[in-house]
Amino acid sequence: MNEKIPRADFAIIGGSGTLSSNFPNNFVTEKNFDVKILSENLFFTTPYGKSPAIKIFEVDGKKVLTCKMHGWRSGVTRADSSRQIFWLFRESGVKNIFSECGVGTVNRLLNPRDLVIPDDYLDLSVRKDVQLDGKFLLIMRQALCPALRENLLAAARKFFEGRIFERGIYAVTDGRHFESPAEISMMKGYADIVGQSLAPEVYLAREIGACFANLSFVVNYGEGIFEWSHEVMKEIFFDDAALIGKILLDTIVNTSAENKNCHCAEFRKETLLKEVY
Repeated sequence: MNEKIPRADFAIIGGSGTLSSNFPNNFVTEKNFDVKILSENLFFTTPYGKSPAIKIFEVDGKKVLTCKMHGWRSGVTRADSSRQIFWLFRESGVKNIFSECGVGTVNRLLNPRDLVIPDDYLDLSVRKDVQLDGKFLLIMRQALCPALRENLLAAARKFFEGRIFERGIYAVTDGRHFESPAEISMMKGYADIVGQSLAPEVYLAREIGACFANLSFVVNYGEGIFEWSHEVMKEIFFDDAALIGKILLDTIVNTSAENKNCHCAEFRKETLLKEVY
């Protein structure tokens, strides 16, 4: 167990987009990025249990913490895993967090291999009370940082020739199963994409005072939209991991750790609810 928590300004919560690659090790020899792996397979004691494996690396001199699949491990609840990660991010001083994931469609105009940088969310999960200490009132206006989203968009345009959508509403479900046709039908008109990787992260990022943005890659149609092929989803899973990695690294290279043109910090207030004895 590693007890000395490293300092970092950035964090990446890995999802299915980079899972099939050894991110970011596969970029160490990439000429376009100055990537250095500082340490791997680090575990930390948190108030919510042992953390998932954490990797620390630098890109262009900026220190980044990352973990795979949102910290998911067999036998550990998603709520506890998220608390472990964000407690660690808070102790590390992380102020800029990116998550990436594969999603399904709700909007009939979206296709597999479309990129979406969501600007809002609809939480249909039951993980509503996942917090670290409850000291803050979290105003979920502008929950996904516009400055980080703008930088993700710029990076995506450099490396991706397909369709990129700079806004969209992400519906969050619990999983781990996919949604039923009736569930997808219920979401129509309210969301554009659906997945399991934006909440509770979006709440916890605001609680620790960090900016947060998400990069979503469409990997399948929602049930009842069109029929989809598991083989196509498998191809995307293995073939496009490098693309997602490039976008994330380029975004961090071009993101300032401080003084971003956003107002995210203004939406975290001291709670008015106090214990009275």
